[in-house]
Amino acid sequence: MTQLPLSGVRVLELGNYIAGPTAGRLLADFGAEVIKVERPGRGDELRNWRLHAGDTSMLFRTINRNKKSVVLDLKTPDGRAAVLDLVGHCDVVIENFRPGTLEAWGLGPDRLEEANPDVVLARISAFGQTGPLAQRPGFAAVAEAFGGLRELVGEADRPPSRVGVSIGDSIAGLYAAFGVLVALREISVRGNGKRGPLRDRVVDVALHEAVFSMMESLVPDHIAHGVERQRVGGRMEGIAPSNAYRCADGTSVVIAGNGDSIFGRYMRAIGRPDLADDPGLATNAGRWARRDELDRAISEWTAERTREEVLTALDEAAVPAGPIYTAADICADEQYRARAMIQTLPVDVGGDEPADVGFPGIVPVLGARSLPVRSVGPDLGAHTREVLRDVLGRGDDEIEAIEGGRA
Repeated sequence: MTQLPLSGVRVLELGNYIAGPTAGRLLADFGAEVIKVERPGRGDELRNWRLHAGDTSMLFRTINRNKKSVVLDLKTPDGRAAVLDLVGHCDVVIENFRPGTLEAWGLGPDRLEEANPDVVLARISAFGQTGPLAQRPGFAAVAEAFGGLRELVGEADRPPSRVGVSIGDSIAGLYAAFGVLVALREISVRGNGKRGPLRDRVVDVALHEAVFSMMESLVPDHIAHGVERQRVGGRMEGIAPSNAYRCADGTSVVIAGNGDSIFGRYMRAIGRPDLADDPGLATNAGRWARRDELDRAISEWTAERTREEVLTALDEAAVPAGPIYTAADICADEQYRARAMIQTLPVDVGGDEPADVGFPGIVPVLGARSLPVRSVGPDLGAHTREVLRDVLGRGDDEIEAIEGGRA
């Protein structure tokens, strides 16, 4: 691909942690020039999360790939002035501070609109920019609980568990990036200088709402039928048989044989034609009522076979199933390689020389393979001089003054 879809779009990212930077990463992946503003000294705190060696974590390198890092102190007049100047050269601003923080710095929507009447502003926060909880702080863990997800994760006889990644942040970042593209599309369609006010282009993403939007019919089922969904471990409530099962070699597989037509093939594949032909199991409602019986039958079958034997038999019967992968499994898998979903780039890992490290590819795929990752998350302030000089036209003396002001 000679030109990426978002080439020519410039984004100013003022966010930290995961949600805002995920939105910036998605736009950068498809060609937007994303200028990430970081504070002096520590930069984005994500640089130190899960840090195993060196001074920048692989988590930061992953979420902030394809971006430029500029160090500006937003608590100084020179830093804020530089940000407003950059806004005048950008199409989009992304921020994920607590509501009111930008305004307190003199960088609220009114000031941004003065600097650039066409700018799109994406704001990510725990509870959104309005409402009684707007000022309350909160990370993804709180949002996942407030949005209804945490209550459904884990076993019924234990406290709610959590997905092993910051899924609430990532979902919010996806929505923010989507909202930015919607707003940019609206501007391009409106055209001819007939833009609306900035308030109509503020993409307001609340972490808990992003999570809640993924909860399918949780609320409609409750209102219409008085249903309160419960935690069911590896199962999915109301759907059977679908679960994780242990194999003879100590590995596990997920098997989703809950479709009416699939179920018969599934039961015959595990040597249980009696279950396949049982009229009480012909529909999902009947299977859910007898889910424990079905899981026992399936577990007995998988426990006598290796993962490979289980998956081969189910593949031959056209029953959806797959291995539960570790990172090592993913790295060795042909499907990931075929679509360039692990891409190797040189990166500082805390040793004397850079090492080749595999990073996740770009989703969605355009064509047959992932677009190439152009660069990993940058070192702190790696592009400060470049951006101040090339984007803002600042001279060396001005740049040195700004850099001195952030010390």
